[in-house]
Amino acid sequence: MISVGGLAPPGWVMTVSGAVPASAIGPTLMHEHLLCDITLPEMRGVPHRPVTLETHFAALYRPEQHPGNHVLDDPALAARELAPFRAAGGTHVVELTIDGIAPDPQGLRRIAEASGVGVIAGCGTYITPYLNAETLALDEDALAARIEAAVTTGIAGTDVRAGIIGEIGCSWPLHPFERRALVAAARVAARTGLALTVHPGRDEAALREIVDIATGEGLAPDRLVLGHIDRTLFSLDAMIRIAALGAVLEFDFFGIETTRYWIASVDLPNDGARLRYVRGLIDAGFGGRLLISQDICTKARLAAFGGHGYAHMLANVVPMMQARGFTDGEIATLLVETPRRLLARAA
Repeated sequence: MISVGGLAPPGWVMTVSGAVPASAIGPTLMHEHLLCDITLPEMRGVPHRPVTLETHFAALYRPEQHPGNHVLDDPALAARELAPFRAAGGTHVVELTIDGIAPDPQGLRRIAEASGVGVIAGCGTYITPYLNAETLALDEDALAARIEAAVTTGIAGTDVRAGIIGEIGCSWPLHPFERRALVAAARVAARTGLALTVHPGRDEAALREIVDIATGEGLAPDRLVLGHIDRTLFSLDAMIRIAALGAVLEFDFFGIETTRYWIASVDLPNDGARLRYVRGLIDAGFGGRLLISQDICTKARLAAFGGHGYAHMLANVVPMMQARGFTDGEIATLLVETPRRLLARAA
């Protein structure tokens, strides 16, 4: 069912297989990758190294030094990897591979059909080092037109429509192109009723700037998702300050249990620490503006290579939450109600 203009009707969700009512959304991972190439630009072209039992920890701990680890390019494997997630009760995955990191919308449709898991595709542009010169030359209007085409007719000339905008890549300080891309994305999100998710720079000021820019383009703050909070803010007070701006905070590194962050010199929390932050934010009154996900983007985190896989959230984290006193209602808000609200197109 498609409404005039190619968008899902208000209250419906656009998946790669077509529009579904919001009521179809059950436990959902809001920030994942099934097919992508997030290899550092300077490492592209370096011969790949296999992820084996002997190299698995090194690929987890130093993924940037393991060429090929950041390449997910097998739809059949991805479909098999989603089977435990579906068996654990998962219904949908939001796949945020966008321009610069090798999106494959037709591949996502094949994965959805083979796995029985609904896939919602994102659209937009990643951070500037991953983009080609042609893309970097685009102005706000051209970027907005590209995003609008992705959500109304299809991504990159296909008939696979995006159901969310993002993850829009932002650095700190914000690159001029990234500002144009964020403005364009927020403008289209406000116009179409879709939610916007952002890959932010690693600074509290970066998050504030993103909220200011997005809301300045008419986007309601509760339609804006600020991703990667667990590698950006490192105190509950800072998280509360940003949550008070009205945006949705996303803890999407669940399953990463190593302290070392391969992109920057920050200490990552483990899953237990993430849940303490989530608990604190719920107790502070922000339970309806939180998301939890895993951001799988390497082979080493897939079950086939010895990793935790897409089922980790439901199979391991949810029982941990229950043991720590999270109520069924709180868990449902994080994994069902808030994803359903964000993915359903607003009128």
